[in-house]
Amino acid sequence: MTINDRLIKGENMKYLLYFSTAMLISAVLIVPVKKIGLKYNLTAKENQRTVHHGNIVRIGGVAIYLSFMLTSLFVIHETRTFDGLIAGATIIFIFGLLDDIFDLKPVIKLLGQFLAATAAIFIGRIYLTDIHLVLGIKIESQIISYAITYLWMMGVTNAINLIDGLDGLAAGFSIIVLLTLCLLSTLLGNSMFMIPICLILAGATAGFLLYNFHPASIFMGDCGSQLLGFAIASISLYGFRKATFITLGIPILLLFIPISDTFLAIIRRKLKGQKIMSPDKGHLHHMLMNNIRLGQVGAVIVIYIMTALFGLTAYLCIVDVKIGILLLLILILLFDIFIEYTGMISPKYRPILNLLDKFKKLFEENNQ
Repeated sequence: MTINDRLIKGENMKYLLYFSTAMLISAVLIVPVKKIGLKYNLTAKENQRTVHHGNIVRIGGVAIYLSFMLTSLFVIHETRTFDGLIAGATIIFIFGLLDDIFDLKPVIKLLGQFLAATAAIFIGRIYLTDIHLVLGIKIESQIISYAITYLWMMGVTNAINLIDGLDGLAAGFSIIVLLTLCLLSTLLGNSMFMIPICLILAGATAGFLLYNFHPASIFMGDCGSQLLGFAIASISLYGFRKATFITLGIPILLLFIPISDTFLAIIRRKLKGQKIMSPDKGHLHHMLMNNIRLGQVGAVIVIYIMTALFGLTAYLCIVDVKIGILLLLILILLFDIFIEYTGMISPKYRPILNLLDKFKKLFEENNQ
């Protein structure tokens, strides 16, 4: 074994230690967190929207946050980026925990997300620095960069919060995205900060997932889902802050599922005359579980696979753009057919299925 091989092996062992340490701390902390949640009745109650039975503790995000903080503070060398990420993560966690306890109004939750994003931007300097589009177009306006950054951080935070509707869904999705970001960071030369921070957060989430996969004995709550959403938004933005036309789309591909689910929910509720923030059972995981009848575990596994496929697409867009774009078009086509089939937007939205029906009729008429 050469010296270089030993160094690589040593690095891999170090990264494995980051993940496993965070996972162990999180798993151990779940026990006292559950006891505290039960003692103070911090549980998710059953209602017409829930799919669980019984009162289940909903502050599992406490274990994720503490594990992430404890591990990263020992591992990550102090940098301005890290300071901004930790400050923002702490703000979003506190507001999320207050929401789990007191059910905050939406405007207060948005305030917390805005403050967290502000900490990441102005303390950690995590924002788009250069935007290079097609035909040599370059956007250098700092105001536009800040606006896109705020929109991205707050949008992704809410998107991942929205998919936290089935046992193990948000946690497993986040782990897949974080591990994919690890891989992509090695291709783009951002591995010094990205790999350890992604592995630590993925490990902290994996320790929680041991108790959260169906049937879940604890939920992450807003303090967990908003923390993961904000952290993933910040980390992905840091990795692709010097954006070209291609790299600008990489984080969007990784988060295609929650972003599209949120976007479709807005359209669906507008068409029905409902408030944008009003809850419903028309999300992707509801469609898979109820309309396709996959059940909780089946729906979650399908979304895991979909997330991994979009992660693969992001990887291919870096190493081979043509193949990456081809796979992306196929996935979007299949996703649109699913939307039409399930009526996820509206039963009237069926452009591709109607076209297929016409081809079917023509084929049947020609064969008569």
